[in-house]
Amino acid sequence: MDLFQIVKERRSIRLFTDRPVEEEKIERVLETALAAPSAGNLQAYRIYVVKSAEGRAALSAAALDQDCVRTAQVVLVFCTDAAQAAKKYGERGERLYALQDATIACTFAMLAIAALGLATVWVGAFREEAAWKALGSPAGLSPVAMLPIGHAGEEPAATSRRPLEKLVHRL
Repeated sequence: MDLFQIVKERRSIRLFTDRPVEEEKIERVLETALAAPSAGNLQAYRIYVVKSAEGRAALSAAALDQDCVRTAQVVLVFCTDAAQAAKKYGERGERLYALQDATIACTFAMLAIAALGLATVWVGAFREEAAWKALGSPAGLSPVAMLPIGHAGEEPAATSRRPLEKLVHRL
């Protein structure tokens, strides 16, 4: 599928079937996330792959009981590794570059998921400490986004977008 078609046709899916997600597709998604650009190529992030029902339930509870996190077959959780970015970039790396690294990798993963015919939705609404605990309280890491992954159980219509002239300022 063409990148522009993927971007245009991708939808946020919050309802999944119970059909398993193929392991090779998850690996391709992870490989694509790994290919994302990062500040100084430090890749100041970590990705947690959560497949267990218990893990997904704990993440769902952390995500304000969003059912899509519990019912997805797999959930990827992207975490910043601020110390990794700080090694080269100090406070700015800690505060900004690690966050950018994690969210760019998450975006690449989201596009790969769509390209593979799978479905997801970006989940940013969650209690950070509860999500961190659900992952096993990894030292130095901070969760910033979740991607529940599965086969779509719905086909939502395209949402409207603001016109370019409202968002783009040409100088």
